[in-house]
Amino acid sequence: MKIPLKEIAEMVAGRIEGNPDTIISGIATIEDANPGDLTFLSNPKYAPFIEKTKASAIICSPETQAFGKTLLVVDNPYLTFATLVGLFFPPKKESGTVDKRAILGANVHLGSGVTIYPFVYVGNHCVIDDNVTIYPFCYLGEGVTVGAGSLLHPHVTIRETCRIGKRVIVHSGSVIGSDGFGFAKDTNRYIKIPQLGSVQIDDDVEIGACNTIDRAAIDRTWIKRGTKTDNLVQIAHNVVVGEDSLIVAQVGISGSTQLGNRVTMAGQSATTGHLKIGDDVIIGARGAAIADIAAGQVVSGAPAMPHKTWLKATRIFQNLPEMRKKVLALEKTVSDLEDRLSQLSSEANDTDK
Repeated sequence: MKIPLKEIAEMVAGRIEGNPDTIISGIATIEDANPGDLTFLSNPKYAPFIEKTKASAIICSPETQAFGKTLLVVDNPYLTFATLVGLFFPPKKESGTVDKRAILGANVHLGSGVTIYPFVYVGNHCVIDDNVTIYPFCYLGEGVTVGAGSLLHPHVTIRETCRIGKRVIVHSGSVIGSDGFGFAKDTNRYIKIPQLGSVQIDDDVEIGACNTIDRAAIDRTWIKRGTKTDNLVQIAHNVVVGEDSLIVAQVGISGSTQLGNRVTMAGQSATTGHLKIGDDVIIGARGAAIADIAAGQVVSGAPAMPHKTWLKATRIFQNLPEMRKKVLALEKTVSDLEDRLSQLSSEANDTDK
């Protein structure tokens, strides 16, 4: 594909500084771009690459200065770049057919344009809507529903009765609808509590690789519209994750916790069970939420505390060894003074006698 920069600018409502007739034939990062490529700058730490890049044009924000370079100026360079990637790398067009080596159970409903690759198993009474793609070695249990335009990468397991919305992407190795971790103690042993609920994943959700999303004990585990999870995320039974939330790698959310809308849980953060996390909360990396968090809070640390408090605490942590030495030295000084005062008192008493 070769397209003039001015046409791209019209698509994204951008302003050009430089040659509008610059021909763009590809898209690349600012470090690796070559002539003909369009690149972007959103993080200031990459500003030194502006002079070095071979890109023919740079997507950037209005405050960017780059003399002698052709710029496509927009309010949100990263979003514009993401939008344009699809222009140069359109999604693969699937065949819209079901491979003979796939196994389909009884009363399976397939919409139009469904693509099912070899060695997929689809259980009885499943509903697969229009333009769904299911890659090899996926397993769909009985009564699963998959909404239109969704994509299941290889080795995805969706257990019985779970519901997947429209335009959902599930990456390889994820398990949706595994049994919740529920056991009742009987003296010295544990008795399994049947997990009879399901998982509901709403429209436009993306599930990373090797996620485990457990089915509810009775009702449903619910991932709401637009939420994105990274790889290696564990979501326990009866959890509700609100709309447009970001769950980063290695996060663990314990059972029956409810996350509001637009919550961000950074890498390796976690919650205990039965919490309520408000809208727009951010839990920093390795943060551990052990109590409810009100809307709009930014917290870090274990246990989680206001982020600014955590930053102050971390500055103290690194000084603790030296502070300990000083405290020990002060204790010795005080002890020596007390011994000296005791000696002087004793000598004074002897003199009085």
